[in-house]
Amino acid sequence: MSTIDQQFVEYIVKTLVNNPDKVQIDRTIDEKGVLLSLEVDPEDVGRIIGRRGATAQSIRTLLRALGTKNDARYNLKIVNNDGYEPSAKDKDSAESDDEPSEAPVEEADTEEESAPVEEGSELAKKTRAELADLDDLDI
Repeated sequence: MSTIDQQFVEYIVKTLVNNPDKVQIDRTIDEKGVLLSLEVDPEDVGRIIGRRGATAQSIRTLLRALGTKNDARYNLKIVNNDGYEPSAKDKDSAESDDEPSEAPVEEADTEEESAPVEEGSELAKKTRAELADLDDLDI
């Protein structure tokens, strides 16, 4: 049985990848919050990370919004399951490439700082409304 957060990430990821049947999300809870470990087919890792990590960061931002609604701290880890262990040189060169890269895969920054959204702001109201709509999704 999967939880709403797993279903949420699964829905997003399965719409992005070529092999949706190979998407697997494991959920663990510890003192830092909820960790969702995402595994996809090795050929789809680049699609999930996106150019310069933009897609992965967007998924993490959506998870953070879900966490705000559920009073939880979510973290997304993209697991590299193709057996490739990137070297420091690979990591440096991958940051400057214009093409999506299947490796290396970076973990989420657990100490990431973001500007707080004021409680009564239009952004907060709009985000809550959009998250309420997500609760109605039949995933």
